[in-house]
Amino acid sequence: QYDEFKDRIGDIVNGIVKRVEYGNAVVDLGRGEAIVRRDELLPREVFRNGDRVRAYIYDVRREQRGPQIFLSRTHPEFMAKLFAQEVPEIYDEIVEVKAVARDPGSRAKIAVVSRDSSVDPVGACVGMRGSRVQAVVNELQGEKIDIIPWSQEIATFVVNALAPAEVSKVVIDEERDRIEVVVPDQQLSLAIGRRGQNVRLASQLTGRDIDILTEQEESERRQAEFENRTRIFIDALNVDEVIGQLLASEGFNSVEDLALVDLKEIASIEGFDEDTARELQTRARDHLAKIEAELDAKRKELGVEDALKEVPGVTTAMLVRFGENDIKTVEDLAGCATDDLAGWTERKDGEAVRQAGILDSFDVTREEAEAIIMQARLTAGWITEADLAPPPVEEAPAVEVQA
Repeated sequence: QYDEFKDRIGDIVNGIVKRVEYGNAVVDLGRGEAIVRRDELLPREVFRNGDRVRAYIYDVRREQRGPQIFLSRTHPEFMAKLFAQEVPEIYDEIVEVKAVARDPGSRAKIAVVSRDSSVDPVGACVGMRGSRVQAVVNELQGEKIDIIPWSQEIATFVVNALAPAEVSKVVIDEERDRIEVVVPDQQLSLAIGRRGQNVRLASQLTGRDIDILTEQEESERRQAEFENRTRIFIDALNVDEVIGQLLASEGFNSVEDLALVDLKEIASIEGFDEDTARELQTRARDHLAKIEAELDAKRKELGVEDALKEVPGVTTAMLVRFGENDIKTVEDLAGCATDDLAGWTERKDGEAVRQAGILDSFDVTREEAEAIIMQARLTAGWITEADLAPPPVEEAPAVEVQA
């Protein structure tokens, strides 16, 4: 029985309910018995002895009491397979199901794409007068299904996934793997959906965390950011509000930007000359030097060794953070994992939960965090330069062609 069903994981099977135990249905498949656990059934779905049931094989395991076949009616792939049975274009691989997100028994989103430009993937799945999608809806006890065109462009895909809500703007944060979506004020409740259902399903479908903002909220946030940058320049450079606002409006985001930029770029601001630009840059560098001295003093107070300053990619501000997290030697840093520095994301109950890393506030990517750790291991003598070198690319052997 195990050998017969182990290669059928991912198939849809039909069977007859043999008995129901504590809400779990035991199904007779003819050549074996399978179980549909209570949590793998649709909400409010009740089966009785003798009922016919269609379900998805998601696992086959050897257990002490014999081989166990586990079925599901809530699995996202169950919906994908149902569409493959109802839509010939999916079966013939002209239309492909790229992603499925489900709130079982309530609502679902399915993303489809066509390999043939003459075939409309959404129309193929809907069918004549909705006959194809209605057959799937009936099987899933009336679960509402949004059929969405898939796109390689993540911004376009997110806009499609949030339908029926209209989207004004999409901002992608690749480093944090999050997407910020701006919608008109009156579209907010539609975009979020009842109890957050619409945005949650869109997030599952795209594999990205999605934040919804109204146009007013975005405008207020931008204004707050502008005022914050202005205040930073006023305090750090000891200038009046007009100069602070000019620097903020010209795209300078920090005192570091001002200290490192070419002098001509500051002098080109309307109302500034070269002397003003030089004075502002001098004040910026003096301010940064003062902060650097304060951070270095705190680093020493925390007992972080000098050798850690020599690790490429490590700043004095990072050394203070390391000291606060009991990383005080090169060996301590070398023993860290990338997740320790950059954080990680894990899924709990279908939701992405972000776990903070030590360097979260430093705008450090995972690749940069990994590079810092590898440099620490190199400094500590755990590895050599040869270990850091990329593997050589093997050239394909030359093929002799005879006339």
